[in-house]
Amino acid sequence: MRSKKALAALDAALAAVPGSQERPGQRAMVEAVATALGSGEHLLVQAGTGTGKSLAYLVPALTSGKRVVVATATKALQAQLVDKDLPRLVAALTGVLGRTPTYALAKGRGNYICLQQVHGGPGAREDEPSDSLFDGQQSSLGTQVVRLREWAEQTASGDRDEVPFPVTDRAWRQVSVSARECLGSKCPDRVDCFSEQAREAAKEADVVVANHTLLALDVFTGVQVLPERDAVVLDEAHEFVDSVTDALSHELALGDVRRAVGAAGDLVSEPALARLESARDGLEGVLQLLEPGWVRALDSHSHDVLGLLASAASATCAEITREMSSGDLAGDDVELARRERARASLTAVMEAANEIGTPSVSSAVYATADGGATRLRVSPLRVGGALGSRLFGETTVVATSATLTLGGSFRHAAGQFGLTWLAGSPVGAGEGETHDAREKAAQDEALAADEEDPPPRWRHLDVGSPFDYPRQSQLWIASDLPDPGRMAVSWAREVDALLVELVQAAGGRTLGLFSSTAAAARAAAAVRAATDLPILLQGEDSPGALQHRFGSDARTCLFGTRSFWQGVDTPGSACQLVVLDRIPFGHVDDPLSKARLAAASDAGRNGFLEVTLPPAAVLLPQGAGRLIRSTGDRGVVAVLDPRLATAGYARVLLDSLPGSYRARSKEAVLASLRAIDADAPPLTPPGPPPSERRRAVG
Repeated sequence: MRSKKALAALDAALAAVPGSQERPGQRAMVEAVATALGSGEHLLVQAGTGTGKSLAYLVPALTSGKRVVVATATKALQAQLVDKDLPRLVAALTGVLGRTPTYALAKGRGNYICLQQVHGGPGAREDEPSDSLFDGQQSSLGTQVVRLREWAEQTASGDRDEVPFPVTDRAWRQVSVSARECLGSKCPDRVDCFSEQAREAAKEADVVVANHTLLALDVFTGVQVLPERDAVVLDEAHEFVDSVTDALSHELALGDVRRAVGAAGDLVSEPALARLESARDGLEGVLQLLEPGWVRALDSHSHDVLGLLASAASATCAEITREMSSGDLAGDDVELARRERARASLTAVMEAANEIGTPSVSSAVYATADGGATRLRVSPLRVGGALGSRLFGETTVVATSATLTLGGSFRHAAGQFGLTWLAGSPVGAGEGETHDAREKAAQDEALAADEEDPPPRWRHLDVGSPFDYPRQSQLWIASDLPDPGRMAVSWAREVDALLVELVQAAGGRTLGLFSSTAAAARAAAAVRAATDLPILLQGEDSPGALQHRFGSDARTCLFGTRSFWQGVDTPGSACQLVVLDRIPFGHVDDPLSKARLAAASDAGRNGFLEVTLPPAAVLLPQGAGRLIRSTGDRGVVAVLDPRLATAGYARVLLDSLPGSYRARSKEAVLASLRAIDADAPPLTPPGPPPSERRRAVG
């Protein structure tokens, strides 16, 4: 019944959009999502490019009668749902449902202007002395802050994305606060607070659109930043584990500790402050000696320093709390606000020092260098257990992505989410991969499960893609190139020469995706030197502006790194060649990956297959998926890493890619590119540039 209602709503939505086509995969996903929301079983859905998966989960969410939180990977995807998809969908479904479904956008507190910061109230945080904002090089910053204060008197939402002029991060910080800095119920402006108004609106909405980071914070930090919900949809679910890892991490940086000590300066007794300052100085000495990288075990001195810091911060917090509870400050908003902010900063320092000083066996401590400042950080090695109990254990979850399987199997994704393999089954009788209890891995997992608390049931579905990849696209692997892992210099030299040939044959129309910023810059320089084609390089302008220019001129090429592997959507003839320089393995010096590899090795498991290969198998098809974005697209994906054809693990990676026709020679590929260029249809207009897009939320 639920699925029939959802399918009828889908038909109404498609009828309202001219040129819409029926997609079997989309209908199958709508049915599966509607069934999951009704039954309470979790659902993992792999929906290839072109499926229309946003509509396939939004329609059943809006017709389910439940409150659903949709969490996307980025704010840009949030904006697409709220600005484009949901307004059309709500208009189309109002007649079908007999009511107007509602939706709201949820963002972190730092995305909204803070009235205390604007007005210099008792909750304001002093970052820049107000008189210095207009001195010399600060004048631009000061001008932006003044304009933001004026805008705060006019805006109805306070949302940074609606500011009608450019704003730097530094200027925005002058008029905003983080969740930890917020005074909450003690804020004098809490009734008029833009962030609180947005949260109140979200409580009444049928669908709340958030991002992964916000959902992870809500689920794992104990701070409620999202409304109560009946179900969660994870879009781009393959990225959610990273957000959870960040939410469960703690870090210490000298700047943060100095600010916490400064905030407590005249609020506590001299002995308490002296102890806190001594602990701060001890941390500075530890951080100065640390080299960036994985810290397998802290030395005794570092361990003692962290213990002293945690103890001093705890004692200082207790002293501030006692004074706040004494009643002597009743009615003094200024002093209560100062103490509340100081206590919050000290609590963060205490928690981080405790977690880093006494890490669990399932976590890793490591140091990072950020702009010359060293940070000490601790992160969990795996988050499946936390996800299984906290998110999947408490609400219905629909997880979807274009790349959710590894080598055609959902087993890896299930493990990442903390789902028990034997508790899962495919959608549809006799379809999908089997969950054989005779498999040793399944037996081990079953033995580890608590029989008194059976694992939640879940289903999985791969709806494929509507695109005809063998007809629309070719995949070519440059197998004659040197191995980039063993002969990096020779490989780079030959890649530059080959790239020039490919780009010229394509007549431009090229998206180059590279493994590093240096590789992208080197390739851009080589092509610019050898051709007169316009070459855009990531970092030379904003991502949105670069993508708009790329989609506006057939001869233009766009070269970028990791963020462009998943963020570029250019349907039509502007993009007919996608070049991937290397298999996107993680950086060899990533400290958390090193710790995970070591943990796998210590447990007798294959670290490469468990830690290194899966992320590459997800990111590789994401990059290749930038080529075919509509049923009329044609082109070539060229992978300039011969290991994709020769390595023993290549089959896992190839099985994750779309089933494009396999080209066998460079000559054939160059001829195909010339023919595709010659027959290319006119460009699809990309719409107005980002600078002219200003969203107004009603």
